Amino acid sequence: MKHMRLTRRQFIGTTSAGLLGLCCGRRSAAAAPPAARPNILLITTDQQRVDAMSALGNKWVQTPHLDALAAQGVSFRNSYCPYPLCSPSRAALHTSRPPHEIGVDHNRMAIHASIPISGQCFRAAGYDTAYAGKWHCPAVYPQDGIPGFEVLNRSERRGLTAYAVDAATLERAIRFLQRKHTKPFFLAVSFINPHDICLFAGGNSPLLGELERHYGPAPDAPTPPVPANLGATQHAPALIARRVRHPDWDHPRWRRYAYAYGRLMEDVDRQIGQVLAALRQTGQADNTLVVFTSDHGEGLGAHHWTGKLMFYEEEATVPLILSWKGAIPAGRLDREHLVSGLDCLPTICDYAGVQGPDIMRGQSLRRVIENPSAPGRECVVSEMALGGRGGARSFMVRTARYKYMSFPDGGQRAEMFFDLPADPGELDNRAGEPALAKEVARHRKLLAEWNQTTREAQCPALAAPERGVKRAAHARYFK
Repeated sequence: MKHMRLTRRQFIGTTSAGLLGLCCGRRSAAAAPPAARPNILLITTDQQRVDAMSALGNKWVQTPHLDALAAQGVSFRNSYCPYPLCSPSRAALHTSRPPHEIGVDHNRMAIHASIPISGQCFRAAGYDTAYAGKWHCPAVYPQDGIPGFEVLNRSERRGLTAYAVDAATLERAIRFLQRKHTKPFFLAVSFINPHDICLFAGGNSPLLGELERHYGPAPDAPTPPVPANLGATQHAPALIARRVRHPDWDHPRWRRYAYAYGRLMEDVDRQIGQVLAALRQTGQADNTLVVFTSDHGEGLGAHHWTGKLMFYEEEATVPLILSWKGAIPAGRLDREHLVSGLDCLPTICDYAGVQGPDIMRGQSLRRVIENPSAPGRECVVSEMALGGRGGARSFMVRTARYKYMSFPDGGQRAEMFFDLPADPGELDNRAGEPALAKEVARHRKLLAEWNQTTREAQCPALAAPERGVKRAAHARYFK
């Protein structure tokens, strides 16, 4: 990996100089005394796979700051996003409700005003609350900002790379940490990278040449191998086969793509490291619960897929790390329990002694953090709404051994079913095998129960929103 690279000043025209180098349930915690309440630092990235960390054995990326955070806390390997797309997943993270329940079926859709979000809960409990970086769920009226949060900056590109935009997020987050706080704080820091990998896949951005010069490999640089599951899934429904991306890419092109992703990850890891350094230097680290996660993953060539919007492991799993000195065990990797982005809000409410919203579909993870032998949930669910006829949604149900997927297909439902221990690459769809018919039926039932609990049928999926779109279909549902 030794090759010439541009300096940050050459690359983005700015630097960060001066910055510091069911499945459903809820645990209600008794309110803790204010002095005992921890600060909450929630850090998120955008489009980060669960395995995009050197701490998990990925030798093609170096993430020393995330590795250090993992060494100080508990990491969950079976962590799934509520929806493999930016806005819906981020909205679910801050509400503990699936996207269809809160009116966010696509990007750039506002959370319905009747749904409380994390900042409102923590502000009501006496916390200083602030949000830095990407939100992507615009308010009904622009002046509304992000309910419950002081908005430190707006994550707008305006012709900049994600690194440049994230630098502004970093600066504002550090300024907030350096303030004198007379009460505990809840700070959300939302970085964009490694999302710029989408520009490499799309190939039509004016930033692409700049990004390729900075993040592309030199001719003699080693590049990651193509994934073992680069090929198509056997016995997959036709609608999945039709969605294969970049059939013309050869192996060197896929390897360059994966190389660039690793460099984007290393950049955002450095920025995360600066936030954590600021926390330490302000003397607040010992009384701060740090939570790190991402909104969704990245295909990176598996099944010839780039980006998100699919339920394969590469797109649906995301990192989830929780660290708080003296309160959360250090250095544990949990490979057993199934967890969801819906669990973040119940968990931080539990540790902080804060009353969360009356309805939360996730579970506090405190019990399994403190007792790793405690049983977990039976399944987690993820969803997508692709704006098809009739507003039908796609779903994923993950249980301890199996993964079930269901997609709308011309008035019918197309299914995929995987035995993950036997087929970790999800290369053989076994939905039609008689030997697994009972298991497929069990997963259908789990999904039906989840959808009944969350009233999915009463909230039809909306077509992709356009400017000024009205959401009349949700009006009665949210009353």
